[in-house]
Amino acid sequence: MIPRFEARSYEMTRYVDARNYIGGAWVDPSGSASLEVVNPRHGEAIARVGMSTGADVDAAVKAAAAAVKDWQQWPMRERAHVMYRAREIMVRDLEELSWLVSHENGKVYAEAKAEVEKGIECVEFGCSLPNLAAGSQLEVSRGVRCEVVHAPLGVVAGVVPFNFPFMVPLWMLPQALVGGNAFLLKPSEQVPLSSLKLVSIFEEAGLPAGILSLVQGGRDAVEALCDHPGIEALAFVGSTRVAKLVYGRAAATGKRALCLGGAKNHLIVVPDADPELTADNVVASYTGCAGQRCMAASVLVAVGDVQHIIDEVARRSAAMKLGEDMGPITNAAGVERIEGYIRQAEEQGAKVLLDGRGSKPTPGGHWVGPTVLDGITGEMPAAHDEIFGPVLSIRRVDTLDQAIAIENENPYGNASAVYTTSGDVARRVMNEVEAGMCGVNIGVPVPREPFGFGGWNDSLFGHGNVTGWDGYLFWTRPRKITSKWSLQKDQTWMS
Repeated sequence: MIPRFEARSYEMTRYVDARNYIGGAWVDPSGSASLEVVNPRHGEAIARVGMSTGADVDAAVKAAAAAVKDWQQWPMRERAHVMYRAREIMVRDLEELSWLVSHENGKVYAEAKAEVEKGIECVEFGCSLPNLAAGSQLEVSRGVRCEVVHAPLGVVAGVVPFNFPFMVPLWMLPQALVGGNAFLLKPSEQVPLSSLKLVSIFEEAGLPAGILSLVQGGRDAVEALCDHPGIEALAFVGSTRVAKLVYGRAAATGKRALCLGGAKNHLIVVPDADPELTADNVVASYTGCAGQRCMAASVLVAVGDVQHIIDEVARRSAAMKLGEDMGPITNAAGVERIEGYIRQAEEQGAKVLLDGRGSKPTPGGHWVGPTVLDGITGEMPAAHDEIFGPVLSIRRVDTLDQAIAIENENPYGNASAVYTTSGDVARRVMNEVEAGMCGVNIGVPVPREPFGFGGWNDSLFGHGNVTGWDGYLFWTRPRKITSKWSLQKDQTWMS
């Protein structure tokens, strides 16, 4: 069993090294390299993680293949009972799990707790699947019935990112496991510790050995998952650049692949927007999780005279307490990248209304404070690149048509929002923007279960959504059964 994580504050706390979990046993990765797992708040290592090789992936696939046939014989409702028990353990250990997420990822405690609670919500959806997945059946001719059942694929895999180490695996696991599959999980090597507890939870909940495997590591492990012929489907969440590569490599082997990429989300603010709600919501959107989420606001598109709202956004941003209201950037490379975009925008003529560079509530750690850039134009990288940090770029336009055009010119299609008190304006934006997840007066329009999470265009490669009912359909395949038990004498076209 993985030991408890004892921290109950931001004070530096070390934890166990990250290992693989294969066939019901904890084992060290076979690669010779290892990395430090760094607490972003302090900039100090709290553990180490080893790098897995193709041999580790192959061992996990073999263990999964040996176990999955028996797992598929469990009635679906009994498979869901494991989710019920896992959910109760997560609720029991909510504080421990939240502090672990905070320490390895850098989120403030409230954000880490919200992540764990959202993960629990995903597990609850998995508990409901036996009621939702009842196959349809119809008498299509005299004595002839057709029905549809959802059959598992077998051994499947998921690769998840650093920004939500506990929640994103739970976008995949409940649907895949309740659907009758065995699952190989590859967490980000930057944040591998929450996955240890997640596997330990399912072990305690009674999941049979081999049905959930944990493979630590980096690029070599991901490529081995893409290439392995024993893996039937793979889901990925990360940057667009890597999502494209993973999708192409996995699909080339005949796998099902669903890969979620990056984003450049636009918040359109019109003059009739409620000033207080809008300012509060915009700040929460672009600073939440230090801007390190694909649903964060990137660009505020100011339509007409909304200067009073921009002023309030800047004022509220400046009032935030770094370390209390917003956490650090997960790694040093992220700080360098974010500050580079700020510096470049300033050199190209943008006005820095609020500068978060150099903000540091602790001597160590990786920090960038809330930053607001005004006067951003289309040719500036800050206007179209995914910065993935607490930076809000303001673009000013005269009309709503121009605002919608800016949103639709960007290659991503993850999320978009509008702030307005006009139903007509809201309807126009919701109908015309090229984005898969849209919000009216909501800057982080994440669909809650049972609605699926997924964008459009360069934000998603593959078909469907990764969560909700679409997620269940991704991890299963429909089997159509036509049967005749009434042996009547007359014939139909089905004889």
